[in-house]
Amino acid sequence: MKIGCPTEIKPQEFRVGMTPDAAREAVHNGHEVVIQKGAGLGAGFTDEDYAAAGAVILDTAEEIFATADMIVKVKEPQAVERKMLREGQLLFTYLHLAPDPEQTKDLLESGCTAIAYETVTDDRGGLPLLAPMSEVAGRLAPQVGAWTLQKANGGRGVLMGGVPGVAPAKVVVIGGGVVGTHAAKIAAGMGADVTVLDRSLNRLKYLDDVFGGTFKNQYSTAGATAELVREADMVIGAVLIPGAAAPKLVSRAQLSEMKPGAVLVDVAIDQGGCFETSKATTHAEPIYEVDGIMHYCVANMPGAVARTSTQALGNATLPFLLNLANKGWRQACEDDPHLLNGLNVHAGQLTYYAVGEALGIDVLSPKLALKQ
Repeated sequence: MKIGCPTEIKPQEFRVGMTPDAAREAVHNGHEVVIQKGAGLGAGFTDEDYAAAGAVILDTAEEIFATADMIVKVKEPQAVERKMLREGQLLFTYLHLAPDPEQTKDLLESGCTAIAYETVTDDRGGLPLLAPMSEVAGRLAPQVGAWTLQKANGGRGVLMGGVPGVAPAKVVVIGGGVVGTHAAKIAAGMGADVTVLDRSLNRLKYLDDVFGGTFKNQYSTAGATAELVREADMVIGAVLIPGAAAPKLVSRAQLSEMKPGAVLVDVAIDQGGCFETSKATTHAEPIYEVDGIMHYCVANMPGAVARTSTQALGNATLPFLLNLANKGWRQACEDDPHLLNGLNVHAGQLTYYAVGEALGIDVLSPKLALKQ
């Protein structure tokens, strides 16, 4: 199979879909790898690194899309990239289709087969290709939130850990999954007063057993959320419904009850955001203010630490990438139901139910898609 990896073109996206090590493994397995010139520079990988791994360097994205059987990326294809996709081509990347009707429409019209990292599952009920970026985003959230809290950036001017005689920042993390756990761990490590909200008692018991008094946890009800948000200096939104749009857990009306200059960090923005006032931002202009409350809603947070993120993502995607290349997508998905769960689009039809429900589009069963 010919595997193509173009340069990411989303604003301030410095990650790359394949590391040189991944390219080397694919070549070793008998496949041809084509990398766009300069694709890895943002993550610290040179064209020479890829050439040494056996990849062929091509000048333009057009050449990559025109010749590759499988396109491997990080972020969802942008409009100009979607125009280059073709019938029968395999796309393997993050998609986040539920809040993105335009992308969904274009992918359906292209006739391509698209497997989304964020809906591939594992036998423990996890999301193995989303987890590494969730870990990165979770660890980044308190860091960027602390920056936003600085008075010069519009925040309250509160130091996360306080100082002797002055209380630390109060941080509320909504969601106790991968993002929330890592966010709480880092925020607590910075000395903040941290509370994690979640609706799974089993998850709350796990957090209590593992982290003890490092941070507090509480069962998530609308009342408990409203009370904690009202007193918070920082709220980190870390909720996830796999493949679906994120629920809105903090309304605009609640902003007026918050402390002026408090910060909302919406890690769920890729799925539409979990605050009513969230809108996607970029690393170039990451924050904005609504009703005196600062919002940090960068849609590709891990792109800020591109080398770490690329290596972490590459470790997770490589086994699936090789299976797709070695067997072809149909056989690979037939052999692995967890990979089949990643199938979102095939030959002009939507194949993921949560996206269909969010966008009002009829869905073809992924098992039936295997037979087409």
